[in-house]
Amino acid sequence: MTGEHSKGGTVQDNTGAATGRLYGVGLGPGDPELVTVKAARLIGEADVIAYHSARHGRSIARSVAEPYFRGDQIEEALIYPVTTETTDHPGGYQGAIDEFYAASAERLAAHLDAGRTVVVLSEGDPLFYGSYMHMHKRLAGRYATEVVPGVTSVSGAAAVVGRPLVERDETLTVLPGTLPAEVLAEKLAATDSAAVLKLGRTFERVKQAFTEAGRLDEAWYVERATTGGQRVAPLKEVDPATVPYFSLALLPSPVNAAQPVLMSAPVRRSGAGEVVVVGLGPAGSPWLTPEAQHELAAADELVGYGPYLARVPHNPRQLRHATDNRVEAERAAHALELAQAGSRVAVVSSGDPGVFAMASAVLEVACEPRFAGVPVRIVPGLTAAHAVASRVGAPLGHDYCVLSLSDLLKPWEVVAGRIRAAAAADLVIAIYNPASRSRTWQVAATRDLLLEHRDPDTPVVVGRAVGSPDESVTVTTLDGLDPAAVDMRCLLLVGSSTTRVAERESGRVVFTPRRYPA
Repeated sequence: MTGEHSKGGTVQDNTGAATGRLYGVGLGPGDPELVTVKAARLIGEADVIAYHSARHGRSIARSVAEPYFRGDQIEEALIYPVTTETTDHPGGYQGAIDEFYAASAERLAAHLDAGRTVVVLSEGDPLFYGSYMHMHKRLAGRYATEVVPGVTSVSGAAAVVGRPLVERDETLTVLPGTLPAEVLAEKLAATDSAAVLKLGRTFERVKQAFTEAGRLDEAWYVERATTGGQRVAPLKEVDPATVPYFSLALLPSPVNAAQPVLMSAPVRRSGAGEVVVVGLGPAGSPWLTPEAQHELAAADELVGYGPYLARVPHNPRQLRHATDNRVEAERAAHALELAQAGSRVAVVSSGDPGVFAMASAVLEVACEPRFAGVPVRIVPGLTAAHAVASRVGAPLGHDYCVLSLSDLLKPWEVVAGRIRAAAAADLVIAIYNPASRSRTWQVAATRDLLLEHRDPDTPVVVGRAVGSPDESVTVTTLDGLDPAAVDMRCLLLVGSSTTRVAERESGRVVFTPRRYPA
């Protein structure tokens, strides 16, 4: 404990001003039940809870600590600006990270200066490769500070493997996988037991080091120890493509080399299964919500259209069932049957599952008497319309409607009638499924129908593969829309009479004012 203290949640600094207390709280390796009693109490009492995350916004620390949240606390998400050494920051990677830590520390200092108690969450132990230590170095000299230790990932891994780390006078060496392979090999050869952390992209180099040290046959791989996604396997059998950052390589005590490994299985849910229809958003992981990420990680089995299922990182614990795009009813029935047998099933859907996607297909089949007892939940996702709109500004800023040009499940006459009605009502229109390999004429037909009610200069946004490396966004006009440039990966936004295109110093923007002319 550092700094001066008084009873209650505040202390006085040298000037007599009341300031808050800073706590670095270790959460252990992942199981919320391995959070210490003291850590749980402090989390519940805190005014402010801070946690680190990558740009996707998901925080493992937050998910572990959430059962102990009070519910009305201030949350400070400290989001790393970079997660690899690739950056355009003038100071390079280290410059970007130093600037981030400094700015994060000042955000927390503002709460401490206001007399609030601040808890910074840290996976494992705060001072054992923990992200908290960077806040500690910047704030502990200014405010009353306490570090609450937690169970380390190394201890958690040894527990799930079920092998002692060290005995008697043996030595344990803890190494970061970021070291050069030759350095790792030298240290592994010279120690009794070892734990190598920070795997992920470093895994192949680490495996090479174990091989060069002659220790590969003794080594174990542990992924997400103590959680539902836990995996334990001999290191030599692990596919590098399946290794996440939160994993480690373990070299247990050589004295117990003949002892069998526990190979603890993930804890499975009790009771009946369920189906959760999960929206993946329009593209990769940055568009995925924390709720969706949680449901995907918790599932026993995944069901979905092959390309969408491929977006979900592989987890050997889970079974995958990929299908073609035109068998939605069969896919839904299969998922419900799996859940009926006791599995927790995630049905994946691009964008939002309730927008021309799998939610209605699953619910339609779920309403059949044979599936009456199977629970179904829907987890929303970012829609393609909102993703495309965000790239140009706010074209959906006023009333709008969403239409699909596909006539596979409804007659074209119905589609055409709805286009005319939306155009006559002066709604902004988001158009899904504008074309496919077998449907190439509807875009031109739609343009002609809209021109019956809309000015030829009406703004049109063509977004293609937004969020992917192939992304392109074009702003044109209704009269200038080229149907040949529209394919099955596109979404169209057709403006209303009030939609504006404006040129700014930072580039062109498209927006629809919130006020409508009287």
